[in-house]
Amino acid sequence: MSRRLAAPVLLAVVSLLAASCSSGGSSLGHRSSTTTPKAAKKRGKATAAVRTWLGPGGVESSAVIAENKKPGTTSWQITNEGPGYISGFANLNYAKQGDEVGLYVSTDQPTFHVVAYRMGWYGGTGARAVWQSGTVKGKVQPPCTVQHSTNMVSCDNWSRSLTFDVTSAFVPGDYLLKLVGTDNRQSYVLLTIWDPSSTATYLVVNRSMVEEGWNTYGGYDFYQGEGPCILDSQTYPPCNRSRVVSFDRPYAGNGSSDFLPNEYPMIEFMEEEGLNVTYCTDVCISQHPGFLKQHKAIVFLDHDEIWTNSERVGVLQAASAGVNMAFFGAATLVRHARLQASPLGPAREVVDYRNPAEDPLNGHGSPWQVTGNTWAAPPTNWDATTFLGQLYSGFLPPGEPSAPMKVYDASSWFFQGTGLKNGSLIPSAINSDFEHLYPQGPMPGNIQVLAHSPIPLSHVYTNQGQWGGYTYSDVTYYTYPHSLAGIFDSGDNIWVGTLASCSPPTSQCPAGTMRQLTANVLHLFGEGPAGRFQPSRPNWRSVTPYGS
Repeated sequence: MSRRLAAPVLLAVVSLLAASCSSGGSSLGHRSSTTTPKAAKKRGKATAAVRTWLGPGGVESSAVIAENKKPGTTSWQITNEGPGYISGFANLNYAKQGDEVGLYVSTDQPTFHVVAYRMGWYGGTGARAVWQSGTVKGKVQPPCTVQHSTNMVSCDNWSRSLTFDVTSAFVPGDYLLKLVGTDNRQSYVLLTIWDPSSTATYLVVNRSMVEEGWNTYGGYDFYQGEGPCILDSQTYPPCNRSRVVSFDRPYAGNGSSDFLPNEYPMIEFMEEEGLNVTYCTDVCISQHPGFLKQHKAIVFLDHDEIWTNSERVGVLQAASAGVNMAFFGAATLVRHARLQASPLGPAREVVDYRNPAEDPLNGHGSPWQVTGNTWAAPPTNWDATTFLGQLYSGFLPPGEPSAPMKVYDASSWFFQGTGLKNGSLIPSAINSDFEHLYPQGPMPGNIQVLAHSPIPLSHVYTNQGQWGGYTYSDVTYYTYPHSLAGIFDSGDNIWVGTLASCSPPTSQCPAGTMRQLTANVLHLFGEGPAGRFQPSRPNWRSVTPYGS
């Protein structure tokens, strides 16, 4: 499976169109409120209630709008880097107000400082600075260790550089902690701040296990490695790969992994629209699966392929309770992993042998904890197509031009406001991994195909079938028969990236249309179980060829 491509124009993520705003409350994470918080009453201070309402792009929040009216800055961006190096990681994948976060930093700079930026819209600047550390003495940390039985790279032998408290200044959201050395050498540390009590309409799930699974820091990840084979001699997956990866290490490159091209455009879009949104990571959901039921719609970002069983079960239970699921990516729910503790804390290591025979848990305990290359493989034998409605199909290799998306059901709610007709093409909308309809498999019977896009075989890799020189990427929707939850699958791994405006704008820029389609999904899913308002209209039998 291919590595997720970066968005075509990275700098465009800070140049989305401005949204109209209205004044409102001052705290995030509420579904709706018309009363003054108790804490404010005890202090005798008036606090504006958080208001929510259904707007054109979804359920809006006075608190999110007010937050994004605060002064922003573009200083979060890495520019004019000086000599040397600086990199680091946090001891927490996600944190809440009241927690203490430790940072582990290695640098050849004499000193450094840290600035915490909450990522959002902020009038197009992209972020707001909420905290800055004092000056910290730099230190070159020892080489990270490699556990050669699993090829796990871990920097848990580093000493802690500084600690900070997550105060009330840290509004729930996605953060880039910017490390800035004496000579202006810079890098990032990722951190998500969550609110366990939030009942916000939308929950965005950051896919940090995927980011760590692709992290090559130290020479090893789930897809490549250095040196000789371990445990097996297969050519794919590569035999010298990691079987365990650790969050106790920096991300290769500038430390932001693929957050900026593959997650941030959706976050900026939702905050620009003032939507009632809160945030958590896949590790957070794995540890707190019940949190999903506190929201009306869960937003999954692109290439969300690595899942634990607790996350999977939590999502299935939430959908059965009427929570809508929007998958704005492809290659979803493919790899079967589990979490385990490291010396720095719980859930700091991601385990995926990708070959159940290698996993020490195989034959010892629950098969749902035995890791595998896919969930459909033994011993779990669970096909994600039964839930997602689509099958992983293939990918456009790096360097291939993006393919257009072809409208199939223009009369559906999905295309409202676009002016598109059946057969219309949305340019440059599909790239990297994609999925397609799979009628030969165990898919839901009430699938509605919204887009059915042919991709020439000359431009793709696929081992999932071909029809007249093409394979296909589909956009699908269906509703649960009892809970009426809506399940949307974009079948496209650059959907999030297409939300960023193109610079310079061209007729081939898909951003305007893709933003409208995204708003249509969030509008419907923010109302409650989508089947109450737009039950799926099964039309897959009329799709020719199926694309699978």
